[in-house]
Amino acid sequence: MLNEMQKGKEAREERMLNRGYPAYTTGAGWLGYSQERTQTLLKQYLSQGWTHFKIKVGQNLEDDKRRCQLVRDIIGEDKTLMVDANQKWNVNEAIDWMKELAPYKPLWIEEPTSPDDVLGHAAIAKALNPLGIGVATGEVCQNRVIFKQMLQAGAMQYCQIDACRVGGVNEVLSIYLMAKKFKVPVCPHAGGVGLCEMVQHLQIWDYISVSGTSKDRIVEHADQLSEHFKTPIKIIRCHYLAPKVPGYSVEMWEKTLMEYEYPYGSEWNKMFTEGKFLDPRTRPPPYVEHRAKADITLR
Repeated sequence: MLNEMQKGKEAREERMLNRGYPAYTTGAGWLGYSQERTQTLLKQYLSQGWTHFKIKVGQNLEDDKRRCQLVRDIIGEDKTLMVDANQKWNVNEAIDWMKELAPYKPLWIEEPTSPDDVLGHAAIAKALNPLGIGVATGEVCQNRVIFKQMLQAGAMQYCQIDACRVGGVNEVLSIYLMAKKFKVPVCPHAGGVGLCEMVQHLQIWDYISVSGTSKDRIVEHADQLSEHFKTPIKIIRCHYLAPKVPGYSVEMWEKTLMEYEYPYGSEWNKMFTEGKFLDPRTRPPPYVEHRAKADITLR
């Protein structure tokens, strides 16, 4: 499989360095945002050239309809909408709910139900296929075996690997190879805690060495917290530019470590002082206290 992709490899490398890999934004789609804030953010992202937008759904059907309509009114019919339920529903709820959202033409429903329910995802995918809605999942799949079963069962139309969830880079690469075998595009999960920094390496490797294409593939982008990393992602024209510095791009600034290292960082000390959290150095957390009492009782 890898030998087959040697042809054109240099050209693909050059494209990643100059053009980059396409990204989508979740920035305007969080539950709890006011209508005004959502509108403002959508218009801001549109002005920057974004074409793919993801929003969270699953708490209230009528509110989801309102929000999907709001997004469509602003981005138009020529841009792409995706929705994410974060495992909110059972199988039948997912099917019924997404039939109601089908008029807004979402490309996919992400994590519609329990991430371990292979057959449930397959049933959802089968029911939504006539509506043109795919199932995207995988961000909390624990290992390559679950991915294998999802792929074999036709339970995912978009494979969402996560850079940290399975057993390291080697296992992630094996999932890319399986996705290639089953002709399922990989659209990685990412976020503002270094996931964007890590996953760019994996997806660009896939483009250069495995899939050879970015068709039907796109990487999540969350524009937050990258300032804590020494070699943060570079987003140019809504694309991840290939990093040129060796490593996984997640070395943090010393200042960040001094502020946020648990429990010694200055930010933690501030929250301990304000009473927002218990300081484990002066008092054990409640679950430790309860366990100690239970041990005494047992004795």
